Amino acid sequence: MKKINITFSTLAIILMSFIASAQTSKFKISNRISVEGNGGWDYLIVDENSSRLFVSHSTVVQVIDLKQNKLINTITDTKGVHGIALANDLNKGFISNGKDTSVTIFDLKNLTIITKIKVGLNPDAILYDPFSKKVFVFNGKSKDATVIDAKTNLILKTIALEGKPEFSVTDEKGKVFVNIEDKNAISVINTNTLQVDQTWLIAPGDEPTGLAIDNKTHRLFSVCGNKIMVVVNAENGKIITTLPIGDHCDGVCFDTELKNIYTSNGEGSITVIKEENENSFKILETIITQKGTKTITLDSKTHHIYTPTAEYEPIPEPTEENPKPKAKIKQGTFVILDLEPLK
Repeated sequence: MKKINITFSTLAIILMSFIASAQTSKFKISNRISVEGNGGWDYLIVDENSSRLFVSHSTVVQVIDLKQNKLINTITDTKGVHGIALANDLNKGFISNGKDTSVTIFDLKNLTIITKIKVGLNPDAILYDPFSKKVFVFNGKSKDATVIDAKTNLILKTIALEGKPEFSVTDEKGKVFVNIEDKNAISVINTNTLQVDQTWLIAPGDEPTGLAIDNKTHRLFSVCGNKIMVVVNAENGKIITTLPIGDHCDGVCFDTELKNIYTSNGEGSITVIKEENENSFKILETIITQKGTKTITLDSKTHHIYTPTAEYEPIPEPTEENPKPKAKIKQGTFVILDLEPLK
């Protein structure tokens, strides 16, 4: 993840956007769910079957009941947690532990730990593919993907990748797509052969992180570090178009019913893009959120958007021992923003 610095000019742009969006926004922040703990965070995911939100938070995964908007459980010993994948059909969840080079497997109903298995170096994004009943763990430092049989919890293979993997999605028909951040590319994994079939360059996209997919129009939405989203044909790798988004974006999600794409921008905004058809896209608005909202998830049943953040202390002055100091999180300020569309 990248450090977020907000300049005066950026603040001015955000302020102007806030004034404009306050008059025209089709969304509102309906809840601010405060969650205990002061560490960093990464991915989060909604279990729509149980109305629970799973949030990665430092060394734990916190489970929030979305009907009550309160913390109901904490899955511990997930050091350097990055992502959570859910297999409702198997009643299992899978957690990638970046600092522990492991994946925690847990019971999705009672939230008890089933087992923990070792994978590659710095496991980051993680995906359950219901088509193949396999879990794909993308290891940032070893630049590969560990494939787990979701039924037996056994490792099937380690797939070498061309660079550092980031987020991934599935077409649920035999293909998994993963952003390769340091190669500005998307790799296509065959879920049957467990090999990389193709790798597509997505320039002018630079340092792609978050990824979403529309499986009806076969379009991939890859958000990049140079403030653009690249729309890619998932059948042949052709770039359809690019659209401007906010800075420090690390996540994107797609609402299949509303046909909206949401990018979570760490500068403190969400870019809302409408998919008019398979080749036509337009920016609807920029929702002002809060600095640090860099990851995102969606409840497709309620159309609510969830994005985590916290408040920061001022950045300290550089010293010889610490020439590039980072802003620390203010204690007790970690929160999940709950945004809902206006009717």
